[in-house]
Amino acid sequence: MIELDFIDLGLALGMMVIAVGVSWWQGLGLEGQLAMATVRTVVQLLVVGSLLEVVFQWRHPAAVLAVVMVMLTIAAVVARNRIGKEIPGVLLMVWGSILTALSLTMAYVNLLVLRSPEALYSPQYMIPLTGIVLGNGMNAAAIAGERLATTIKNSKLEIETHLCLGATPEQAVKQYRREAIKAGMIPTLNAMMVVGIVTLPGIITGQMLTGVNPLNAAAYQILIMFMLALTTLITGLLVTWGLCQNFFNQYAQLREF
Repeated sequence: MIELDFIDLGLALGMMVIAVGVSWWQGLGLEGQLAMATVRTVVQLLVVGSLLEVVFQWRHPAAVLAVVMVMLTIAAVVARNRIGKEIPGVLLMVWGSILTALSLTMAYVNLLVLRSPEALYSPQYMIPLTGIVLGNGMNAAAIAGERLATTIKNSKLEIETHLCLGATPEQAVKQYRREAIKAGMIPTLNAMMVVGIVTLPGIITGQMLTGVNPLNAAAYQILIMFMLALTTLITGLLVTWGLCQNFFNQYAQLREF
């Protein structure tokens, strides 16, 4: 693999300079955002890369677990902000939902696919795989949760009508919840439909850059796509179920937030 040093990164920075110049030339007003995005990209990835280098060298289960927990918490906070801070207990609910989906998926992969005890604590496997899964779980939670919360808030009359006619809270929002789960699955399903044809995802590209056999890289990408499908589905199911519990009180009355 061709390693990149700071000189190479400096030359790569030239692409962002060109982008800023094009934005200024066309009057797009994106110069500030492009500059900020560039700075954050460089700083965040260099810091993360340095920390992960220590974790990879240490190879201790506690360090791997700490990294996963930090990523999980950040993912939960981002999803919570998208769903709505005014809903009580939503952060803990989203955190638990993503953790459950992640745990089930990773347990299946480690026990039945990789079948390697070392993979349970190896940063080489756990950190990249959990990072990808957490990112998609976060998106699923944010999309499904935001869709359901917005729909319930905008459909108060319809829901209360169903409740007055004897429907349970679950029955009153069943269709809304189903549509929210589907919405959370759309990005993953779209990616699965065109993977390898329109796009080459980061994992398969990265492995090929390091000299891995393309078929082996493709096999790992297939594994990852299946992991993402299961994780996003479970996350969507749990997040929407948790939101339904929050939106109704013990007397099956719709709450207002």
